[in-house]
Amino acid sequence: MAAHFLTLSKARTLSLASVFRMSDAEAEKLFRDLRWDGGEPNCPACGSLNPYEYRRKTGALQFECRDCKKRYTLTSQTLFASHKASLRAYLACVAVAMNEVKGKSALALSRDLDMSYKAVWVLLHKIREAMSAEMKGREVGGEGSTVEIDGGYFGGYVKPANLRKDRKDRRLRENQSGKRKVVVVVRERGGETLPGVFRTEAQAMSFIKARVRKQTRLMADEATSWDALHARFEMKRINHQEAYSFDGACTNWAESFFSRMRRGEIGHNHHVAGPYLLRYAQEAAWREDARRVDNGSQVRRVASLALANAPSVDFCGYYQRHKAR
Repeated sequence: MAAHFLTLSKARTLSLASVFRMSDAEAEKLFRDLRWDGGEPNCPACGSLNPYEYRRKTGALQFECRDCKKRYTLTSQTLFASHKASLRAYLACVAVAMNEVKGKSALALSRDLDMSYKAVWVLLHKIREAMSAEMKGREVGGEGSTVEIDGGYFGGYVKPANLRKDRKDRRLRENQSGKRKVVVVVRERGGETLPGVFRTEAQAMSFIKARVRKQTRLMADEATSWDALHARFEMKRINHQEAYSFDGACTNWAESFFSRMRRGEIGHNHHVAGPYLLRYAQEAAWREDARRVDNGSQVRRVASLALANAPSVDFCGYYQRHKAR
């Protein structure tokens, strides 16, 4: 039997020990190379390549643009902007998060890095936001391609009453909390994964039609929510009450995405509902697509995405109460 990819030496190209052995200069060079692709510092205000380089009293590296006189750092105007921890700590956080194939608990990471839970929780969400950047405008499928679709419900748990006679049927709408949402995943066989979050599966129709190219063959289960797609795509359906796979029809690729996301919810995150459910779904999709990529490449890829994106849309001012929670 062939060995699983994660057990092979080629899957391990970066260790946490090597990150902590880095000097400040080595960490700075790595961030510099990742942000500017090995080139010269680029002023985020005017784009000038003519900076003056100096050190703050704390020793932190800073630049001043000779053209517009704006000051900036290695992380200015990025997801890592205004960081207070060292660059090595941020790199270590990304490395630990990537080493956990189904996600990383913020509480455990705060203990690993001796950082506050609040800081680590926000940083992990910024990592998820970086991952989501790869999915903007993504389309899947095309002529000759097969795409699987499926939905899974998360959140809105209503604890049953202690006494049996007082319990209510939580499947009925009137007995639900209203917080339960469905993650709909669109996954191309041998290709990329794209999740979305909706109130019901039926509300995902426009999302699927916009993100799945024409002439794609779709695979779906027996849920009536997908019936409207027959008018636009060639489809094969599988009734899971009868079989998991039959006559070439199955949604096993989509199910594997939900398996990873459920394991992350149960074993690490515990609570993935609410306004950030989409971020957790995007993280699971990113991890599923990168499951055969070595951890060093994953770290560099995520760090590059974080340094290429503007300050967080979700958490800029979050703890200063500039954003509604």
